[in-house]
Amino acid sequence: MKQGQGFLLVFSITSMSSLNELSELREQIIRIKDDENVPIVIVGNKSDLEEDRAVPRARAFSLSQSWGNAPYYETSARRRANVNEVFIDLCRQIIRKDAKGSSGDYDLAPRKREGQGRQDRRRGKRREPKRKGPCVIL
Repeated sequence: MKQGQGFLLVFSITSMSSLNELSELREQIIRIKDDENVPIVIVGNKSDLEEDRAVPRARAFSLSQSWGNAPYYETSARRRANVNEVFIDLCRQIIRKDAKGSSGDYDLAPRKREGQGRQDRRRGKRREPKRKGPCVIL
């Protein structure tokens, strides 16, 4: 927790106790980081098990609002639903926080490429430039 810049707090939508454990985790993160504004995304996993749902969406959403509108997603690892989106959201929060805290050393604007690659010329399309940023997922 000490080294982390952002956190995915994941619970199972089939287990109310897993949701209840998130509050304690968040408190530990805030205490260790000594920062109320740590990037956090709340994730309700197992959305493919809707028939076994024990945590109402409204309950998880109200938790996210009480935590300063922390983003809330429902995911399914089995179906790979919203898995990439939670990481993208967390990375954006981390980058945004770093940009606010730095003296402007990091440029969030897209970078221009010098020329087109061979594949791009054949198709007549330009590829989007890749953004390089400080977000690392371990």
